[in-house]
Amino acid sequence: MRYAILAARILLGLIFLVTGANHIVPFLPMQAMTGDAGTFGTILFTHGFFRVVGLVDVIGAILLLVGRFVPLGLLLLGPVIVNILLFTVMIQGGNPVLSLVLVALEAFLIFAYRASFAGIFSPRPRVTGSPRL
Repeated sequence: MRYAILAARILLGLIFLVTGANHIVPFLPMQAMTGDAGTFGTILFTHGFFRVVGLVDVIGAILLLVGRFVPLGLLLLGPVIVNILLFTVMIQGGNPVLSLVLVALEAFLIFAYRASFAGIFSPRPRVTGSPRL
C-alpha cells in the first residue's frame, strides 16, 4: 500500500507540475478547442486566469512530490480536478478518461490521508480558544 500511495502521489504531482508550469510559461503546444470550449478557454487565457490556476497547480504538485504537507496539496488540487472534470463533460463534451484518472488518483490519496481530513467531516468541530458554538 505504501508504494501505491507513493506512486499515486508522484504521478499526480508530475501531471500537475508539467501542466501547471505550462500554464505559467507555455512550452508545450496547446490543443485548439472549438465551439463553446474554445471561446471559454480563450477568455480564461486572455485574462490571465490560467496563470493563477497554473500557480495553484505547481504549488500543489510540489507539495505532493516533496511529500510534505500532502493534505494541503490535495486540498489545493481538489477544486482544480473537479473543474477539469466538469469542463470536459459539460462544456467540451470530450472523452473524460484523463479527468476520471485524476479524480481516481485524488480520491485514492484523500482516502490514504483520511486521518488528516477527519476534522472536515466532524458534525460539531471544536473551535480553538472559544466554547463550542
